[in-house]
Amino acid sequence: MTEKKTNVKTTIAPEVLITVARLATLQTPGVSRMAPVSGGVDRFLRRGAADGVRLRLEDDFVYADLHVILRSDVNIRNVCREIQQQVARAIQEMIGMEVGHVNVHVEDIDYEENAEVAAEE
Repeated sequence: MTEKKTNVKTTIAPEVLITVARLATLQTPGVSRMAPVSGGVDRFLRRGAADGVRLRLEDDFVYADLHVILRSDVNIRNVCREIQQQVARAIQEMIGMEVGHVNVHVEDIDYEENAEVAAEE
C-alpha cells in the first residue's frame, strides 16, 4: 500500500497572535492593563492603539513588544520576566510558532487612585 501525502496549509490570522499575546500578558499577576501603542503586526495589518501589543513576523519567528501598565505593589523585574515566559509559552503551545524575543515595555505604574479612575472609564 502506498501512502499518499497531501500538502495541507494552516493560516493563522495576525489578530489571533495579538489576542494570544495580549491575553497571556493580562493573565500575568501584577499586570494592571495594556498601554496604548500604535501598530499591530508589521507587514500584515494596523490595529487600534489600545492593544498594547506590537508583533513582527520574520522567518517563521514571532518578535513581540508588549506595552504594559503594572500594579504598584509588584517587583517590576519579576513581573516582566513572567510576562516574557507566559507570552512565549502561549505562542509556542497554542499557535505552534517559534518566538524570537518578547520585549516588555513598562509604560506606567497603577497606583490605587489611578486604578480606580481607569476602572470607572
